[in-house]
Amino acid sequence: MIQTTRLAPSPTGALHLGNARTFLATWAIARQRGWQIVMRIEDLDGPRVKRGADQQALDDLRWMGIDWDGDVVRQSQRIERHRTAIAQLIESGAAYACVCTRSEIEQAASAPHAEDGSVVYPGTCRGRFTTMEDAIQQTGRPAALRFAMPDMRFEFRDSFAGVKEFDLAAELGDFVLAKPDGTPAYQLAVVVDDADAGVTDVIRGDDLIDSVPRQVLLYQALRIEDKIPAYTHLPLVIGEDGRRLAKRHGDTRIATYRAAGVARDRLLALLARWLGIPAVDTISPTEIVDRFDLARAQRAPIVFTADDDRWLRGR
Repeated sequence: MIQTTRLAPSPTGALHLGNARTFLATWAIARQRGWQIVMRIEDLDGPRVKRGADQQALDDLRWMGIDWDGDVVRQSQRIERHRTAIAQLIESGAAYACVCTRSEIEQAASAPHAEDGSVVYPGTCRGRFTTMEDAIQQTGRPAALRFAMPDMRFEFRDSFAGVKEFDLAAELGDFVLAKPDGTPAYQLAVVVDDADAGVTDVIRGDDLIDSVPRQVLLYQALRIEDKIPAYTHLPLVIGEDGRRLAKRHGDTRIATYRAAGVARDRLLALLARWLGIPAVDTISPTEIVDRFDLARAQRAPIVFTADDDRWLRGR
């Protein structure tokens, strides 16, 4: 079996230094180990998708020296495949209709909260309706589809972050598989697309580490346990305020640095430093593949500072 990973930019925003670092790490590991790389545009979040952001991300990655194997895949072109999986989960009883609004869930006195403060769905609609149609007829509301989480503890070993454990009911709750308009949700689409593409290794930011139990349970519910990938979660890049890198920390888009005349190998040198490669002024993509050692990568969040920005711009 050929080992395969994927790069999965979302066109809801521009490629910035933080997610560029994660993509660079994924690419370097894959090229070191002879894996195939799938390029997938995750464009299902229609209202938030920005026109042209997908092509800009591809252009920025190519400029960085990051390549992939085969044609670009777009999730929006695979919706019928996602809906086939949704129908399978409904038929097996693993999923149920939910008519709760976001505000109702947030206001529910019984709603538990995860460690990060997010609301965990309290299961209000579980067992309430016999079918999606029944939910709509009874309430006159559009219905989303949720996965029925078992009440148990879940443990897995991440290849970088180590052993992680979750209380599924208390910390995660029943999660959305399809939105009221029928659009497949992130967790479902990712599992189906990774499985169909033969993805064996997933490398991503550790903000998604709590997706692992959700996705593993979906693999099991869809009876494709043999396709569960190995997971590697890397710490995020954050600002000096301790929050994940965003607009509030200034314009850190790769396209902005390109337009400002920052040399590719200088920008790569900053990302390489964030990957544990000793500091240099410039470095090529090939040199990153040769020198990157995942075991030496920093395990704490990476802090982007004003000095980093000034260094990039040669100020």
